[in-house]
Amino acid sequence: MTAQTNYAPLDRMLRRPEVEQVTGMARTTIYDGMAAGTFPKPVKIGARAVAWPESVIRQWIAERMEGRKA
Repeated sequence: MTAQTNYAPLDRMLRRPEVEQVTGMARTTIYDGMAAGTFPKPVKIGARAVAWPESVIRQWIAERMEGRKA
């Protein structure tokens, strides 16, 4: 008998170097965007570590792409 769960698949967590690579943005630009409220803030994953859920970064990119179509 297989137990069925209602859990959503876990999001992959992206550390800053990978966020830089995916977005093409430099560290300073990412942190400036966070301060201005134009870039998503990371999630604390440890005492001294943060990461961004991949879905949040992908959504942010999708919103930028939608903006260029207008």
